[in-house]
Amino acid sequence: MTSFDPVASSDAMHSTTLPHERLSISRGPRSGLTISVALHSTALGPALGGARLWRYGSWLEAVDDSLRLAAGMTMKNAAAGLAHGGGKSVIHLPVGTTLDPAERRDAMLDLGDAVEALGGAYRTAEDVGTTAEDMAVVAERTDHVSGLPADRGGVGEPSEATAAGVHAAITATLETVFGTPLVAGHRATISGLGQVGGRLARRLASEGARLIVTDVDPRKRALAEEIGASWIEPGDEHLVETDLFVPCGVGGALNARVIGQLRCRAVVGAANNQLASRADAVALEERGILWAPDFVANAGGVIYLAMASEPGADAAAIEQRVSAIGRTVQSIYREATAAGVTTLVAAERLAMARIDAAEVTASGTLAVV
Repeated sequence: MTSFDPVASSDAMHSTTLPHERLSISRGPRSGLTISVALHSTALGPALGGARLWRYGSWLEAVDDSLRLAAGMTMKNAAAGLAHGGGKSVIHLPVGTTLDPAERRDAMLDLGDAVEALGGAYRTAEDVGTTAEDMAVVAERTDHVSGLPADRGGVGEPSEATAAGVHAAITATLETVFGTPLVAGHRATISGLGQVGGRLARRLASEGARLIVTDVDPRKRALAEEIGASWIEPGDEHLVETDLFVPCGVGGALNARVIGQLRCRAVVGAANNQLASRADAVALEERGILWAPDFVANAGGVIYLAMASEPGADAAAIEQRVSAIGRTVQSIYREATAAGVTTLVAAERLAMARIDAAEVTASGTLAVV
């Protein structure tokens, strides 16, 4: 295992002076796959962030993604008011590689060893490309894992809570832009119908939204037919005139070209790292498109994992905390307007204020209550 301390991503999205605390890269002895575990910050508590199994052109791309995602998790957890820092693990799956069940199990056992080596500074969970069942395998090698299946004594995967949080951000955005939080009658284009996007599509359709949906997996077209949504081929979804554009797929979807072609009033989605660069937040503002910062809007899942894993977890309290994402989004909109900054900057300021307060408290010079 190779460790670098400290490390900062050269392509960090979020405006923070915090360097990464640690980056561990290992080649799994069972799977032979490269596993990157990025630990960005533990100022608020042990880092919490999922494990991604994804195809990259090289292991260096996977490492860079872990760094970027870990920094995003610091901002997400801080903005959500959680006592957790940010971390992320990425298993590099070479392009063209498919794992059979035995190989997948080996990869998860190797991940468990990599997480355990951090001694509790980082807690992992399911993410893109991994499942609650995968986390049960990881748990064979470490106790520092969340989101185990309910039949294994865990709290299950968090997609429902993530979708609920994005829904709260959507209604808050509709109220800000159109004066009403009601979904009925509004047009929404959803890009990505995975665990979160699919749940969100069903809920919005049931509330009377007029949906246009797409996914790179053509089999998802069956969901469009099921809920009465229009289907559009992937790659063209941003060209459709709509009220809300809802990115729920991979990151980097909002680049200069796409933003220049968007025909919507607002963007609210579940995808991480939606902006291809920081300049894209300015581009959205210049076009008059309100953007809900992704690390705020999609925090429902991590809120669920953090709270449901605590002894005596209260389901009603978790639901209220996830719903509060809507109020947080509206406060960010107000701060951005008052301060004359982008919503990205306003959200970062909220997160960094909480991190700074925690660091001051830890130093013993000031108690924040």
